[in-house]
Amino acid sequence: MLDGGEFDAEDVIALTAALVRQRTVNVAGADVVEAPAVTVVADVMRGFGWTVTVTEAAPGRPSVVGVIEGSAPGGTLMFEGHVDVVTEGDPALWSFDPFCGDVVDGRLLGRGSADMKSGVAAMIHAARAVQLGGFTGRLVVGVLADEEGMMLGAKRFAADLVAGAIPGVDRVDGVIVCEPEGGEVCPVSKGALRIAIEFTGVMAHGAMPAMGRNPLPAIGSLLIALPEIELGYRAQVGSHPQLGEFSLTPTVLAAGSVDQINVIPATAALAVDVRTVPGIDHPGLITLLTRLADSLADEHGLRAELIVLDDRPPVDTPIESPVVQAMLAGHLAATGAAAVIGGVPGTTDGTILTRDAGLPTVVYGPGGKWIAHQADEYVEVEDILTCTRAYIAAARHFLAATP
Repeated sequence: MLDGGEFDAEDVIALTAALVRQRTVNVAGADVVEAPAVTVVADVMRGFGWTVTVTEAAPGRPSVVGVIEGSAPGGTLMFEGHVDVVTEGDPALWSFDPFCGDVVDGRLLGRGSADMKSGVAAMIHAARAVQLGGFTGRLVVGVLADEEGMMLGAKRFAADLVAGAIPGVDRVDGVIVCEPEGGEVCPVSKGALRIAIEFTGVMAHGAMPAMGRNPLPAIGSLLIALPEIELGYRAQVGSHPQLGEFSLTPTVLAAGSVDQINVIPATAALAVDVRTVPGIDHPGLITLLTRLADSLADEHGLRAELIVLDDRPPVDTPIESPVVQAMLAGHLAATGAAAVIGGVPGTTDGTILTRDAGLPTVVYGPGGKWIAHQADEYVEVEDILTCTRAYIAAARHFLAATP
């Protein structure tokens, strides 16, 4: 029986392995994604005596939230993570079963081991340790659906929090997002815009191009213009010390069919993945791209439409924020060394929690920053345990400092 805020290292590793062995791959059209892992998590939380709520972010896409009340009122700290993972891809590229969850030479192996089932296991057992040690205030432990997709779980949680619809939770004062960051404490994250630009012309026979209006030359002009826009923004805002440079990357091109090379297509579309840093105005960038698309459409006799598929602003939590200070203190307590202040190259559920509910967030968790989504994904066992200790110390620091 553990008390005094200690935790059982074997339990943390066992929970990580159990979660990795659930194939919770987030792909379009999947009937089951998070549910098997959410069942595991919810059972563990209920076993600890927490108040547990399971909600669906979309049909068949459950999130689970556990709430732990301290001995007296105080601040509320949230730990947040997800259990959906990206596909393993071609299993032949792996040197082990992608969902084995085995520990070999000090590493726990498998898809989602770093991103981010180890973080989920660490935060759950850290919260349990704080519970056993006694505390004032409240802990909220959220495992939210669809992080690898459109972040529907974070959007639902934020909306429910704002509406006062989360049982036992009337406020959240800070969020530690337990994504893999290689030991860095990350108060900043890049923003993301996912944009589709479609040109519509007139279909015609390839032998009679004058009878149609071909949208592909406009796509070509757009592809030439985008790097210039990227360079202009980079010159304007410079390189961010933690996040690096703004990027504007064409990722998908759809037009015509190789089965009918003799047909000029009526439509052509380009998808663009935009990654922004603090200082870049998203509405202004969208307006610029819209004007560019409209200008190219006019030039080629086409109709243009720009669609914003998702808009996630950069996160820039001040270093002085209590949740950042708590995580810095937690890392120091767990490692004996001051943390490196880093940045998240992508977006996390924390982006949505900040955008939609105004919550201060910081990202810190086990696993290498660059290992996510790669074949032969792994996490160092010692890294999982270090982060568990850091979460315990961070929670104590935060709750002691937050009335």
